[in-house]
Amino acid sequence: MTTTATPNLNGVDVPTLFATLDAVKAQNEIADFQFRASNTWVNGTHSRTTFSGFYGAGQEMLHKGTTVVDADHPEVLVAADNAPTAAEYLLHAIAACLTSGIANIAAVRGVELSKVTSRVEGDIDLLGILGLSDGSVRNGYRQIKVTFEIEGDADAETLRGIVEQSRRRSAVYDALTNPTPVVIDVVTP
Repeated sequence: MTTTATPNLNGVDVPTLFATLDAVKAQNEIADFQFRASNTWVNGTHSRTTFSGFYGAGQEMLHKGTTVVDADHPEVLVAADNAPTAAEYLLHAIAACLTSGIANIAAVRGVELSKVTSRVEGDIDLLGILGLSDGSVRNGYRQIKVTFEIEGDADAETLRGIVEQSRRRSAVYDALTNPTPVVIDVVTP
């Protein structure tokens, strides 16, 4: 695969991106990845998640560094508000996934970005989570809305097309908009 894009555009190493695409095209099995997180309860609704290793490109791998994030509920929900809620992290996940896609796609298309910001809003009715509904109120978000402000050296139609292509290729968007099987195992002493 060849490209006329700048070798490093928007912080994206375009030749390496194309080399990765070529490698996966030639050897599909290296496309199988498994990301992992390890969570531990701290107290109340406060828990801590660690991200360090994953499986990818046919081997076990480690991130450059371990990332630790906390989750909690706000005081209005009778908690200590030590961190964002798990549902708020989902908003971060969709924004981060779409934004990284935008950077990659723009770089491949030779578009230099000068600004990409987003606002993500998730509407949720706590009657479902709190068990105060007759079952008609879902536990999760009713709707998530992502609004992008994007600027670069391309016209508005091209910039909108970059965002749309990112949406079509986003793993997080796909997981949120299509049923994803979730298996829960319980281990007790």
